[in-house]
Amino acid sequence: MHGAVLAAFPTAVVVGVGLWWCANTVSHNFIHGPFFRARWMNRVFSAYLSLLLGVPQTVWRERHLAHHAGRPWRFQWSAPLALEMGLLAGLWSLSLLADAKLLLLAYIPGLALGLALCWLHGHFEHARGTVSHYGSVYNVLFFNDGFHVEHHRRPGLHWSLLPRYIEPGAQRSRWPAVLRWLERVRSSPRTAWLDQLERTVLRSALLQRALLRAHERAFRKLLPGLRHARRIAIVGGGLFPRSALILRRLLPETRLTVIDVSRESLDQAMPLLPQGVEIVNEAYDPEAHGGYDVVVFPLAFRGDRASLYRGERPAARVVHDWIWRPRGSSAIVSCFLLKRLNLVTGA
Repeated sequence: MHGAVLAAFPTAVVVGVGLWWCANTVSHNFIHGPFFRARWMNRVFSAYLSLLLGVPQTVWRERHLAHHAGRPWRFQWSAPLALEMGLLAGLWSLSLLADAKLLLLAYIPGLALGLALCWLHGHFEHARGTVSHYGSVYNVLFFNDGFHVEHHRRPGLHWSLLPRYIEPGAQRSRWPAVLRWLERVRSSPRTAWLDQLERTVLRSALLQRALLRAHERAFRKLLPGLRHARRIAIVGGGLFPRSALILRRLLPETRLTVIDVSRESLDQAMPLLPQGVEIVNEAYDPEAHGGYDVVVFPLAFRGDRASLYRGERPAARVVHDWIWRPRGSSAIVSCFLLKRLNLVTGA
């Protein structure tokens, strides 16, 4: 079924999500319990998985078994590996000749996405020791992959039997492994890790352009509610000042002010800020910083976020928020970033 879906809808998302799903279900179970009695049939299926996922299954298998054994993995040539790499090279060569655009714009980005999801999944399965997730929906879709403590205790056990052996003292999480980073978000100050992401963006012109494009699309959708604004304040606009850059382009006649308590962040932002943007090195205070038609609040806003969605001052607020929290007039920034912009006015 995975192969049929990939053939019918060869997009980057299908390639990436398919790789991540299959690697942690079919491929993972095949590693621990080969599906066929005949060795040659297992070799053929391993070759098929290599073509389907874009990763030689011999390498995938050896790395995974080294992980279970607690030893470092070392690359080793073998006849099965040579066959799988040869088949992949042939597939990519044919794809390049038949449809180079599809290969370069869908397959390769999808392969990168899938490997990133697999890394994220594997990392958080063991970030604080081996951890299980017992959510029924995830375990139906992922063949009981959430029973990870139980799997490590009995790696040869068929996946369907794992729920019979739940470890009473097992570490568990309410989140599947690929979403387990949300635990860190909730347990650590939002500003700490968001600031680290911002500093990463400052080191990459490519990431800066991607973030500007994504945020500008969202701001454009909210533009009818912003055109009246003569003065806009941007709270926490230091480091990478995306809101100031975008609003200057969309509303060139509007007076912009960046309010940030961090002098360091403002110093980082200064070379990027457009001309004419006012800088205020203070903590934002709605009483002290009044008179603005719109105030833009960051995802890393320090304070009561619920208060941003109630009250009459400022008259309008643009709030960077999580994708699952639409309020007022709302526009998604990026599904990948899990982020949206909310425009709220009045009480």
